[in-house]
Parts: sequence; C-alpha cells; structure tokens
Amino acid sequence: MSADAAHAFELDARWRLHPQVALRPEPFGALLYHFGTRKLSFLKNRTVVAVVASLPDHPDARAALRAAGVDDSATGPYGKALATLAGSNMLVRAEASEE
Repeated sequence: MSADAAHAFELDARWRLHPQVALRPEPFGALLYHFGTRKLSFLKNRTVVAVVASLPDHPDARAALRAAGVDDSATGPYGKALATLAGSNMLVRAEASEE
C-alpha cells in the first residue's frame, strides 16, 4: 500500500468488516479471512484486534481507537494498520443505512 493510501484512511468515518470477512480469535491475536478473495490476514496486535472487532459499536474508527485505550497522539500506527486492512478489502466503509 502506498503512503498516500495509508494517509487516505479516514479515522472519522464509520467502518466495518467486509460482509464476506470472518474474524477468528487466536492465542496470538486473530485471523481475518475474506471468503470472496480467499485472502488471510494475521492480526498479531491485540489492540488492533479489539479495534477491528468493535468498529460496528462506534460512530467512527477514531472512537473505536479511543475505546481500546489508544490516545489521539498515538493513532498513527493503528491508522496505518486499519488502512492496510481497508486496502485489502477486509474493512469497508459502513453504509449510511447501517449507521
């Protein structure tokens, strides 16, 4: 993913897992599997796992990060991780009807 794509992830937008993605907790963190693309992603950071799992419960990604204990000044690496997941179609923007 390019640096521009990583910066394009909007923390103030509402996100969710793609409908064809399953999150499976594992001892190391979690697995994300996309049934449409057959892509597998390993989440080894438990904070990222908590954020991804809680995205539907929050109005935007920034609120999910705050709920997971991530200070606003420390969102950089987490935003990049979320951008990578969005770039691989694991995360998608929530539709207005889902809000």
